[in-house]
Amino acid sequence: MTTTNGTNHRAAVFLFPGQGVQYPGMALDLVETGSAGVRELFELASGIMGSDMAALLRDSDAETLKRGDLAQPAITLANLAAAALLGERGIRPLACAGHSLGEYAALQTAGIISQADCFTLVKHRGAAMQRAAERLTAAGTTQAAGMAQAAGMAAVIGLEAERVESLLAEWKAGNAALELYAANFNSPRQTVVSGSAEALALAEERFKAAGARRVVPLRVAGPFHSPLIAAALEEFRPVLEGTAFREPRIPVYSNVTGERIASGAEAKSLALEQITRAVRWTAVEGALQEAGPELVLEVGPGKVLQGLWKDSGNALPCYAAGTAAEIEHLFER
Repeated sequence: MTTTNGTNHRAAVFLFPGQGVQYPGMALDLVETGSAGVRELFELASGIMGSDMAALLRDSDAETLKRGDLAQPAITLANLAAAALLGERGIRPLACAGHSLGEYAALQTAGIISQADCFTLVKHRGAAMQRAAERLTAAGTTQAAGMAQAAGMAAVIGLEAERVESLLAEWKAGNAALELYAANFNSPRQTVVSGSAEALALAEERFKAAGARRVVPLRVAGPFHSPLIAAALEEFRPVLEGTAFREPRIPVYSNVTGERIASGAEAKSLALEQITRAVRWTAVEGALQEAGPELVLEVGPGKVLQGLWKDSGNALPCYAAGTAAEIEHLFER
């Protein structure tokens, strides 16, 4: 692979992962590279969060990092730090997109929001969503057992998205009070649902009976991308509305519509809707594929988006670019 520092640079697309990919110690190897851009991002994020982000990532366990108020700034930092190191190595995107929370790193990369505003937004977004999730958990406490039942999300694997939607419609026709929603259209064979604890337990049984291979609970704090989290939208609204959104410098694609975002004003409106609306990731991937990329990178922790890209039948592979070793390996291809 070659870079803009010396030779040919292929048309790269950056894909940024969202909540659920976090793990203790992530992105610390990026700091250890000595990158000035990575160091500045850690300092900026630490100042906005009011705590040392490197220490948070080094010392927190997986359960602590599951909290939305910590996970969202931490993942965004990891995403932008990987992008910064790629940029220093001469790899810059010609287009980008982010899955759920990852869309904020994409908005920043596209020049729509500043780095400082990006961290401020995900700080408040994460806190609002965490509080909404905690209220749902408190409301679901069973009087008999005194135990909190957690609303959340689960991936339905092995059923087509259309089948999942038809089953949800059928079940709700028989029980209008069923709190279960399609939240992420991730690939032709994976749809994530959000719901109450009771609804998710019922969904696992029914989706498996309908032919799903697995129903996998996700490592998130609440039933995101559903009406159940609407309180977070209203809490986050004034913060978002007070933030400057500029025109995109490069193409960036929306989770809500699956299409290219036309303006900063549209980006702001969609960023608010995104909290309670489903993530249409398969549509985003289709739009990106039509753009004719020559190189697709998952810029951030984990390999979730690489798997989804492959599952959607894209012939062009998606490569890992979330750790220092993965970024170095790109230059061996």
